[in-house]
Amino acid sequence: MEAMPMAVSEDLSWLAQVEEAIDAVFLPIADIFSKIVFFPITIGDVSFPAVVAWLIAAGVIITAYFGFVQFRGLKVSYEVVRGLYSRKSDPGEVPHFQALTSALSGTVGLGNIAGVGAAMALGGPGATFWMILAGLLGMATKFAECTLGVKYREVHADGTVTGGPFKYLPIAFKKLGTVPAKILTGIFAVSILIFGIAGGNMFQANQTFAQIQNVTGGEDGFLGSSGAALVFGLVLAGLVAAVILGGMKSIGATTGKLVPAMALIYVVSCLFVIIVNIDSVPAAFAAIIGGAFNPSGMAGGLVGVMIVGFQRAAFSNEAGLGSAAIAHSTVKTRRPVSEGFVALFEPLVDTVIICTMTALAIIIAGAPSLQAGIDQVQAGEGAPDGVILTSDAFATVLPWFPVVLAVAVALFAFSTLITWSYYGLKAWEYLFGRSKASEVTYKAVFLFFTVVGTVLTFTQVLNFADAALFICAFVNLLGVYMLLPVIKREMKKYLADRKSGKLLELGEEEDELVNEDVR
Repeated sequence: MEAMPMAVSEDLSWLAQVEEAIDAVFLPIADIFSKIVFFPITIGDVSFPAVVAWLIAAGVIITAYFGFVQFRGLKVSYEVVRGLYSRKSDPGEVPHFQALTSALSGTVGLGNIAGVGAAMALGGPGATFWMILAGLLGMATKFAECTLGVKYREVHADGTVTGGPFKYLPIAFKKLGTVPAKILTGIFAVSILIFGIAGGNMFQANQTFAQIQNVTGGEDGFLGSSGAALVFGLVLAGLVAAVILGGMKSIGATTGKLVPAMALIYVVSCLFVIIVNIDSVPAAFAAIIGGAFNPSGMAGGLVGVMIVGFQRAAFSNEAGLGSAAIAHSTVKTRRPVSEGFVALFEPLVDTVIICTMTALAIIIAGAPSLQAGIDQVQAGEGAPDGVILTSDAFATVLPWFPVVLAVAVALFAFSTLITWSYYGLKAWEYLFGRSKASEVTYKAVFLFFTVVGTVLTFTQVLNFADAALFICAFVNLLGVYMLLPVIKREMKKYLADRKSGKLLELGEEEDELVNEDVR
């Protein structure tokens, strides 16, 4: 994740001093932490983070273990999302569709816009092919972790739910002993909380203001005045508060409308660019496939472009990090694996569809700017700003697209803010206990940093938060591996009941207790 530096007005120059002081403290911490978390593996001339290999390996292993469930299970997924097997009496907070949109709102965002542009500058059009493959593998990982998120969740007396890795990791690690299980789950919770406040909150608020300021005249426009960022932050925090104070049901209801709307706006823009240049589509696909296996001029050749694609997909859809399982665990269902099937749609929409649409539009409309970005990378000048590359490419066909992009970024960021507020809340509850006072304290802290994020960047804090998020992958996937047999039993029973028609029977008995021991 790349923060966008923001100018601080002279009247608020003391804030810049605070930012510099905090960044100075975090610089050595973030540097050491990042080197550990993103420890590089080197193949030939190419180095890539070990965590990316860990995530992709998980996708391959889980795909094989469940017999390519991401392809076999799509029909089931569609039926479940439609509510075919749902009942009003099912325990949980939100229906399957809202659980899906809530989780999607945490992943569909700037990575689909800026990330794709940056990936193509680094790896050429061929990086798109490997992004798609990584997205397909990530579908299986999401299936596994989200099934577990529901399987071991806790439904409280007031009907609210606590689930996800906070509940299934202690079960998975119990053979290691109580203390190691608590430590590992605690590390996961702290990592989610850090990223939720910094990356899922401050960064999103920062980018929202930056994009809107950019399309309203920049620093010379009406949002370039002294204190504009602070006022914008207060308004944004107020809007976020209006949603998150209502809990998961409010978040689900909002994302149920917001995610389809923002995806539609963006996808329609992509389709317009593609349709206007329909004659160029075959050549664009040829560039993607040819560049994947014959990446002429790309640093690191085939391995290099493959790693760029895998890395960007892993960073975009969060498969294996465990975050999405928190949102999915709130679903109204008696059959945990049903939500695992729903979760298959996440990487499919996030990476396979939206990222591919972005890539096609950039290749078709932005050949000059894309080539300029590739030349910049090959000259050793670093990757260009992905948002600008995407915006410039689209603007060749849609001159007004920067305004549309600003709206899309604002919607993406807002939905990410409210979803990550929920993820952070569940981490907070694990660490500090569940009570009304504790919840109010957390939400006040979250909203405070929403305002701070619009004014300050805290580059090193964000770097630290990025590294913290990917610690989750190491801990979460270890737990998932240990519980794979539980998921397979759930899947076999569910598919057998579906085939026999039992899932449609109103008198179906409840499943086994969600806290069953791992056999």
